[in-house]
Amino acid sequence: MQETAFRIGTRGSPLALAQAHEVRSLLMKAHDRPESDFEVVVIKTSGDRIQDRPLSEAGGKGLFTKEIEEALLAKEIDLAVHSMKDVATVLPPGLGLAVMLPREDVRDAFISLQYASLQDMPANAKVGTSSLRRAAQVRFMRPDLEVVGFRGNVQTRLKKLGDRVADATFLACAGLNRLGMADRVTTAIETDEMLPAVAQGAVGIEIREDDAAIRELLKPLNDEATTLCVTAERAFLRELEGSCRTPIGGLAELCDGNLMMRGEMLSPDGAQRFAGERSGSPASAIRIGEELAQDLIEKAGAEFLQGLKDVT
Repeated sequence: MQETAFRIGTRGSPLALAQAHEVRSLLMKAHDRPESDFEVVVIKTSGDRIQDRPLSEAGGKGLFTKEIEEALLAKEIDLAVHSMKDVATVLPPGLGLAVMLPREDVRDAFISLQYASLQDMPANAKVGTSSLRRAAQVRFMRPDLEVVGFRGNVQTRLKKLGDRVADATFLACAGLNRLGMADRVTTAIETDEMLPAVAQGAVGIEIREDDAAIRELLKPLNDEATTLCVTAERAFLRELEGSCRTPIGGLAELCDGNLMMRGEMLSPDGAQRFAGERSGSPASAIRIGEELAQDLIEKAGAEFLQGLKDVT
């Protein structure tokens, strides 16, 4: 073990800090080490700095990890804690994902001070979201509602809701649970109604691939079921070349010894939706994700895919 503290890199949002502190606590317990052996290092990312426009206009997925990964490669930190839905499907050379923590609730939370569910909202009511996926799903399910931009961390978005910027919004149940704010959920939306983002609810730890000591340190924290499911989902997303500029939902689950994955791809306006599912052995997680993506590509056709590229 090294003499200096292990440096855990993270964003500075309340949720990111909660996740980094959870990792620190798990490492302390796994290795019977004091808190002083683990330093949480806050790194401001491009995604945190950009507040004046949707992230889809600023470069897409990776904006919440770029500077953290640069610090990891520069050996300014020893490991990085990420919400896996923020992590690009292709990592920078020299970096890899070491472990995944046990996955939290994967569902989206509908939150409103006025209405019990999306179905209860009257025509022309406003739904606030910064997610192209959620926006497209809302437009598909309720084309009579108005979707408005809604950025910021959990606390900021809840404040905007209180200020009536919108009549309802969505947040991940996982984030609210990790922040001890589950009581703010009006309705948890089942996944057969609204597929979550790929890797939603999962926390992963990224390291330098050649750092065997850190890999060994982290090994007790890995949850194999989460790793298998997220691996399938990321293969699905990678095959679709998805980013936060493309409305894509995907969820893999282990059931009776099999891995079953559902996926969907929508047009940004919600007018078109292509969905499918695949299942197989958990050992074939990557293949399952890739084949499901190919199924959707075939269903959608070249014109739909070109249309998405033209939009982005």
